[in-house]
Amino acid sequence: MVEHGGLDLMCLNKSYSHSSTTSSSSSEREKKIFTKLKVSLTEDYPQKNAEILSGQYGTNLLLIGVSLMLAIAHHGASVKEEHLLSFITTLMILQLIWMIWYIVSRDRQSNLQPEKDVHATTCWIRGGLTLLALLSLIMDAFRIGYFVGYRSCVSAVLGVYPIIHATHTIAQVHFLWFHIKDVIKTFETFERFGVIHAVFTNLLLWCNGVMSEAEHFLNNHKRRLSSLGYVNLTIVDMEPHCNCTTSACSMFSNSLYYLYPFNIEYHIFVSAMLFVMWKNIGRSINLQYNRKRPATRTQGLVVGPILGLVALASTIGVLVVYIIHVEESMDTRESAIAMFYCYGIVMLVFMCSAGATGLLIYRADPMPMDTTKNPSRTLDTEILFGSSVGSWLMSWCSVVAVAASSSSPSYRWTNLMYSLLIVLEKYIQNLFIIESLYRQREDGEREDAEAVGPVPEIFSVTSSLAPPYNGIINRAYENPDKGCVTLENEQVENGQVYGTFSSRKHSAVPLHAGSNVAETPSKKRQILKNIAVFLFMCNISLWILPAFGCRPQYDNGLEQETFGFTIWTTVLNFAVPMNLFYRMHSVASLFEVFRRV
Repeated sequence: MVEHGGLDLMCLNKSYSHSSTTSSSSSEREKKIFTKLKVSLTEDYPQKNAEILSGQYGTNLLLIGVSLMLAIAHHGASVKEEHLLSFITTLMILQLIWMIWYIVSRDRQSNLQPEKDVHATTCWIRGGLTLLALLSLIMDAFRIGYFVGYRSCVSAVLGVYPIIHATHTIAQVHFLWFHIKDVIKTFETFERFGVIHAVFTNLLLWCNGVMSEAEHFLNNHKRRLSSLGYVNLTIVDMEPHCNCTTSACSMFSNSLYYLYPFNIEYHIFVSAMLFVMWKNIGRSINLQYNRKRPATRTQGLVVGPILGLVALASTIGVLVVYIIHVEESMDTRESAIAMFYCYGIVMLVFMCSAGATGLLIYRADPMPMDTTKNPSRTLDTEILFGSSVGSWLMSWCSVVAVAASSSSPSYRWTNLMYSLLIVLEKYIQNLFIIESLYRQREDGEREDAEAVGPVPEIFSVTSSLAPPYNGIINRAYENPDKGCVTLENEQVENGQVYGTFSSRKHSAVPLHAGSNVAETPSKKRQILKNIAVFLFMCNISLWILPAFGCRPQYDNGLEQETFGFTIWTTVLNFAVPMNLFYRMHSVASLFEVFRRV
């Protein structure tokens, strides 16, 4: 019995030791899985999913604001304008807090030089946005004056909103000038939410401006129709139900709508720039492609600027005549609409011809495309396609209306031709801009080699060029517009100073008799630069017309007869802001094409 009990005890111990070994290996396996999961959650999770999480957060912010706007458009008693303005004001205050935190944290890390994406924006874009911001500040001053005049019968939110908006504008312009190129690599998840909050706050401000401007224009359009004998049109009274305490209230309210186009473009461009910053978070910058370009040359610019100025002058004349005549009798109204379509057809034919000429030049001289990762350039391409949709929808609706309409005004077939040319012009212009932005520079490899090369190679002996020079080649004088200027810019940007370079740069070494100090651009480049300048001026012209009230799509009656007043105004409220943004974005892209050619 004892021996049997001893055997049982030994078997039990053996079984226990086997089970303990199994449990320890199982616990070690579980510990490894837990450690791997912990590492995955703390390291891989933000990189993979923070962009999606922050994007969903921003999208829902925008949808909340759009929901409030739709409720306000119904003009019900439950949701009023002050509710929307309170929500937007809260978002602006949160963005201000984030920008202050970001700037203070960057100042505390002044010993660490942050990486920058030099392609994220340029000085001229920031200068243009600063000008738009100044006009937005003037609009805020008018809003404050309007609130002071009606303060006895309007909500205090109408006075707080412009003050916060002005503060937000000033802080945001400072942020754009000094931090928009930063490539964020600390607190990445938190910063993603901060940047995307700023993106969608500006998008919501853009939507609010578009809605206010569209409602004002629609009320004016209804007043014109009422004066021409149309009935059953409801005109919303937008003035407060009390007397103004100052004599300038009407001036303030009327001036606001002339400043809305600038405020609208300011917010949509800022949101695009902040979106590029959001895409750059955690990105590794390729230093080879992260250098400033050489200075842009302007030799040979004659035809493009002259034709562009002619187009701009004729645009201002058409705008003045249209606004005056469209308010008068039916005959003058029809003549004003017909004049607009004739002007538009001529303008679009010239623009199509210019863009097609540029594409033919590119086809005749094939060059490889630049496939390096560039979030700013990718966004430019996507915006060009996306914002074209509004204008294309409006054009095809006009084509359907012309084909189906039973009436036949004098401008019926010019409307058809204008609509088809709008579609064709945007096809060609989009192709020209995108190919110009993605096309490699002809001398890109040579400029890159000179720009990144070490300084001692500025003065070098090159045997391959020996026959014309018989030995020593001074690369500092071989092409001063390329090698020296590019290298000097790079050294200043990197904070490097070379005494030997600065002393040798001014040395009195005689030039060879056959060398050219100022190399003039080739004929092909001169033609492309003139095309870019001409299209630049034409897009400004086509932005001015709808931005300041020249919108024959509201006045010609063909589309309204086919689709009905409600559906057609809904289409226009979507398409016109998209078309305005397309034209202004094309202006910025074409200026970049001009600098790049």
